Amino acid sequence: MWLVYIIYSRSTDETYVGSTNNFKRRIIQHNNNEVLSTKNKGLWIPIYIEFYPNEASTRLREKELKSSVGRRYLKKIINNIIEIWQGSSDG
Repeated sequence: MWLVYIIYSRSTDETYVGSTNNFKRRIIQHNNNEVLSTKNKGLWIPIYIEFYPNEASTRLREKELKSSVGRRYLKKIINNIIEIWQGSSDG
């Protein structure tokens, strides 16, 4: 099972879009500063995941989400998720 994911760093208020077939391993890599794009940007929290049956469809969706149209789409969704998350008492 492949997936496209969005992670969020509260300390830098940044998001990152990626894809993997092993999310547990990948989030550990992000949080251990083993991924150049997310290195030294604090703790990364998963906030959005989409599942796909194969790598090809996953990579295509990741590319779409990283495009300008995809970023505008995600901004609406992500901002709502972050607002809810930041407003929760569990924060």
